[in-house]
Amino acid sequence: MKHNKPLDKINIVDVESTCWEPSPPLAMYSEIIEIGIGQLDLNTWEFTKNQGILVRPTQFGVKAIGDFCTKLTSITQDMVVKDGISFSDACKILMRDYNSKEFIWASFGDYDRKMFEGQCRKECIQYPFGPRHINVKTLSALSNNLSKEVEVISALTSWGGTFEGTHHRGVDDVKNIAKVLTGVMKKMRAAK
Repeated sequence: MKHNKPLDKINIVDVESTCWEPSPPLAMYSEIIEIGIGQLDLNTWEFTKNQGILVRPTQFGVKAIGDFCTKLTSITQDMVVKDGISFSDACKILMRDYNSKEFIWASFGDYDRKMFEGQCRKECIQYPFGPRHINVKTLSALSNNLSKEVEVISALTSWGGTFEGTHHRGVDDVKNIAKVLTGVMKKMRAAK
């Protein structure tokens, strides 16, 4: 007997990754350094279990997080050295504490999904999510009848919200993505 997957909560995810300007140093590639996650309850519209999980990059022999990355994300090399965990352990937290294999998950765009898929493949780690993913960036643009997708701050403004926290910090970005998704979902339900 096949059980239905739960549709009462959505895990909202936002990742921050190592980055360089204008391009990565030789043999370096982007790795996840923070996973922001929280759950949106579709019955109460409450956003709970919000946390940012710092992740230690595997390319640790060199300084993986440079000035450009810190300026963009506010995440420093010292933060991931002191408080970061392995990507594998971070994925275990998602599966254990957020039931990430069962619940639908959402992110603002496809970048987060692609980063998880690529890093899981590179590190031979089980993908922590099920197959159901919502691209909030596209959904919001379609719902607002826009001709193109817009960034999270503009999308949030279009739903009457204001950005809270530090932009490009996963722990804060997911709260704001939840507000955008709430606007979209409420509009969809009102249209019934």
